[in-house]
Amino acid sequence: QAPIKATCEDMSCKTGFPEDVHSAVVSRSVHGGQPLLNVRFRSCDGNKKIHFGSSEPEDFRVGEDGVVYAERSFQLSAEPTEFVVSAQDKETQEEWQMRVKLTPEPAFAEASEKDQKKIEDIIFPWQQYKHSSPLKRQKRDWVIPPINLPENSRGPFPQELVRIRSDRDKSLSLRYSVTGPGADQPPTGIFIINPISGQLSVTKPLDREQIASFHLRAHAVDVNGNQVENPIDIVINVIDMNDNRPEFLHQVWNGTVPEGSKPGTYVMTVTAIDADDPNAQNGMLRYRILSQAPSSPSPNMFTINNETGDIITVAAGLDREKVQQYTLIIQATDMEGNPTYGLSNTATAVITVTDVNDNPPEFTAMTFYGEVPENRVDVIVANLTVTDKDQPHTPAWNAMYRMTGGDPTGRFTILTDPNSNDGLVTVVKPIDFETNRMFVLTVAAENQVPLAKGIQHPPQSTATVSITVIDVNESPYFVPNPKLVRQEEGLLAGSMLTTFTAQDPDRYMQQTSLRYSKLSDPANWLKIDPVNGQITTTAVLDRESIYVQNNMYNATFLASDNGIPPMSGTGTLQIHLLDINDNAPQVNPKEATTCETLQPNAINITAVDPDIDPNAGPFAFELPDTPASIKRNWTIVRISGDHAQLSLRIRFLEAGIYDVPIVITDSGNPHASSTSMLKVKVCQCDINGDCTDVDRIVGAGLGTGAIIAILLCIIILLILVLMFVVWMKRRDKERQAKQLLIDPEDDVRDNILKYDEEGGGEEDQDYDLSQLQQPDTVEPDAIKPVGIRRLDERPIHAEPQYPVRSAAPHPGDIGDFINEGLKAADNDPTAPPYDSLLVFDYEGSGSTAGSLSSLNSSSSGGEQDYDYLNDWGPRFKKLADMYGGGDD
Repeated sequence: QAPIKATCEDMSCKTGFPEDVHSAVVSRSVHGGQPLLNVRFRSCDGNKKIHFGSSEPEDFRVGEDGVVYAERSFQLSAEPTEFVVSAQDKETQEEWQMRVKLTPEPAFAEASEKDQKKIEDIIFPWQQYKHSSPLKRQKRDWVIPPINLPENSRGPFPQELVRIRSDRDKSLSLRYSVTGPGADQPPTGIFIINPISGQLSVTKPLDREQIASFHLRAHAVDVNGNQVENPIDIVINVIDMNDNRPEFLHQVWNGTVPEGSKPGTYVMTVTAIDADDPNAQNGMLRYRILSQAPSSPSPNMFTINNETGDIITVAAGLDREKVQQYTLIIQATDMEGNPTYGLSNTATAVITVTDVNDNPPEFTAMTFYGEVPENRVDVIVANLTVTDKDQPHTPAWNAMYRMTGGDPTGRFTILTDPNSNDGLVTVVKPIDFETNRMFVLTVAAENQVPLAKGIQHPPQSTATVSITVIDVNESPYFVPNPKLVRQEEGLLAGSMLTTFTAQDPDRYMQQTSLRYSKLSDPANWLKIDPVNGQITTTAVLDRESIYVQNNMYNATFLASDNGIPPMSGTGTLQIHLLDINDNAPQVNPKEATTCETLQPNAINITAVDPDIDPNAGPFAFELPDTPASIKRNWTIVRISGDHAQLSLRIRFLEAGIYDVPIVITDSGNPHASSTSMLKVKVCQCDINGDCTDVDRIVGAGLGTGAIIAILLCIIILLILVLMFVVWMKRRDKERQAKQLLIDPEDDVRDNILKYDEEGGGEEDQDYDLSQLQQPDTVEPDAIKPVGIRRLDERPIHAEPQYPVRSAAPHPGDIGDFINEGLKAADNDPTAPPYDSLLVFDYEGSGSTAGSLSSLNSSSSGGEQDYDYLNDWGPRFKKLADMYGGGDD
């Protein structure tokens, strides 16, 4: 590959691009991220911060070092590709531009073996300086065409690629080096250069799938390290080899297609990827279907687009009711599907045939039968069953029922059972057997969604439902209910009031007449004849009774038949009682208070009459003629139809209680009047007209005897409380004195005596375990410290020396040893006055002595006197009885 040459004129140092148009030759296939060329920018002072840009940022990117990279992969056309590279000073915002022209390299014929082994020389451009002038002549940098190196090369390594040299190596001793990723940057060591000869070599096989291209920079310096040539860029493209099989994104692909789909219906898309170059044949995939299962109704129900992987239907006849799922084996092959050189891989495509409504519901019978008792609601009377070949529990399978005839009054409805899809004929309104004995319904069933187009079936199925009504014994009913009767109060007992009868709706049942009874009669004023329903009074009707509300009295009666089962009905009789003037008016309130003096002394009174208008007010108020003192002391004046004022006629009336009779007459026809007694309390009043406290007590009727009785009750209650307190204190003193006289621990009458404990509670946790060891081995300082001790444990004091038994005593010495220990215990002032645990000796484990029953005392038991045990107190009584009681 020949370098591209260009010329330039002598010029003074000027910041900017050295040329207006930069031409370069690159490979026809450009990959994303591939470095293409290096643009040179001259900065006279060397301190400017330059930012590079491209007029085609979607295709080309310029790095900060001036290297132009491809942003995407594309093919260069035969015509040169042009774009503009700009440089901008970040501080001054000054901008320079240069046009770049890329020309694709010509397509050469396949080189011979000899040409392939020929190593190309890359020569650094030279610079000639005129020492007498600041002007310089510079040869434009060469753009080195990329070096193509196939991946997975077998070597031998290192494999020589090109030789880099400078035309000044004839006069100077130069050293060559390369930098960049793959050389001195990770991954390091892939490319090396001979520093003397400039031979560039690769040390290992390359993998295009890891790094598609390398961008290196070659340097030439003298022996002192001074740069003698401008660095040149070397691009090494890794040529792809077909070393990767296609890989499907999923091993199993799932898709769906509606049944009955026409040919050409899209189903799904399967996708495979190949790590090789997608722009070369190594990465160009082709798809095909290897097999289809099942093969009905046709072995080629589907086809696949060999480039995109789209699966479509090619044959008609998809029927979910026959075949619910198809399994396809899909193969992807690279090298554009070449079966000889391409690599292949397979995946599975599972295509589910989805249901459409191509089957309407069909009744299993033409006529369904049911029966229902009359007057029953919310009862299922018939189950309508249908069959549907579509997928269960889908809108194409779910049935909807409707009635098309036979139920004009809407007494039935049909619900759908969501599990079985049956139609449930349900009664929603009561049915009377005496009116309708049978219903014949016409029903239709259809799916929730309409049938698919082109289906040659009726959209619905019809059937008839015959429902028989069963006659049952119904409750009799009163007519009218409730029944209203208007009657004046005061009707005497035994009077016939009215007749209240009921009717039996069961006209077709053989049963006797109805029987009547009283169910509710709050005032017990009425009775009913059980046969004819005639109602008579048992007491006088009184409108003013508490059982009458708003002049209305209600009573409830029961009518029963003798059917199976017996039924009954209730009826309410409402008696509207008309008022008569049967009640005289009364004064209200019954008591009043006034002062001794004339002013102020008015008492307001009201007349009350249980009767209603016109038998009530307005009322007439007057005082009787006798006794004469009434009119002499009092006067009454009516102030309204219901109210009057009573006041003193004299200037002063002595304090006391006075009974003032008042005659009140109503407005009824005939009039009714009564004399009501008003108790007036006359008292001394203060300046405000209020009675004083003493007068109030007297006026209230609380006499001296009542006050004395109240005081006596209070005194008796206080005495009882005092006696109870004294008794409680005395009881506490007796309890304390008893505790001082007899200590609970010493009282042997009702106490548990503690002779020994093997375990303890919270008070028995601080044990000196050393006491369990052999006394001979206990150290002198191992004395139990003062702490929590058992209640029956001997306190720690200076104690007398108890005899110590020898390690191997003679059996005859046992008696002497016990007597000596007993004597020492009797003389011990610290010993408690009750039994406690005394440690005599530690015998150790596995005693050499025999059983205690085999030990004999030095003297026989009969020769010893145990009468002294009786002197030791009640605690040794049992022992004294055993040994000192004689032969028994």
